[in-house]
Amino acid sequence: MIELKEVERSYKTAAGETWVLRRINISVQRGEFVTLMGPSGAGKSSLLNVLGLLDDEWRGEYFFGEQPVHELKRKERAALARRNIGMVFQSYHLIDDLTVKENIELPLSYKNIAKTERQAMVADVLDRFRIVAKKDLYPSQLSGGQQQLVGIARAIIHQPALLLADEPTGNLHSAQARGIMEMFRELNREGTTIVQVTHSETNAAYGTRTIQLHDGWIVSEHVNSLPQAVGR
Repeated sequence: MIELKEVERSYKTAAGETWVLRRINISVQRGEFVTLMGPSGAGKSSLLNVLGLLDDEWRGEYFFGEQPVHELKRKERAALARRNIGMVFQSYHLIDDLTVKENIELPLSYKNIAKTERQAMVADVLDRFRIVAKKDLYPSQLSGGQQQLVGIARAIIHQPALLLADEPTGNLHSAQARGIMEMFRELNREGTTIVQVTHSETNAAYGTRTIQLHDGWIVSEHVNSLPQAVGR
């Protein structure tokens, strides 16, 4: 589904060129649940930004399915991301002046979907995430856990092939975090490919494979054993 070949990213600073990704070679198969781990500054979020097509300044080759992303223009990359990728952020990134329902519906506005069908899709997601009673509230009226649920609902409503999550439970207490990770595991079992960034070994254990980064390099990777046993 995804293949990166010799992907690199650097920033120019007063001191010269600072590298945040070096010679990244990764393959992610459809249906995998991959975790990116490493200390602060290891390059995890930078790599997630490349995967999510939020960053155009990297070098190397990136294949998304049959699409050679590195050959696409910016507008074409944006269209590819809207069709295929959902993103969940630690800081939620909800729009303050939109209600829960309106925030969730937002990704559907980029697609040619009839209003009645959009409304039905939003209703289904609200019910699935058990936030129907919150649909007319604004983000400021929600708890951190509820805001994160809305963020995940918004990320998956257009049924993306790939879900990217950057420290999705970083601001939540343990019970909320466990609920979010159980939701991710359910989505993965239903066929959504997931790549998450986390510092949590507990969260990493929900996945199928863990990749360790350090100073922009991949230093190790391993297949997780029995991820389905987590939390039982």
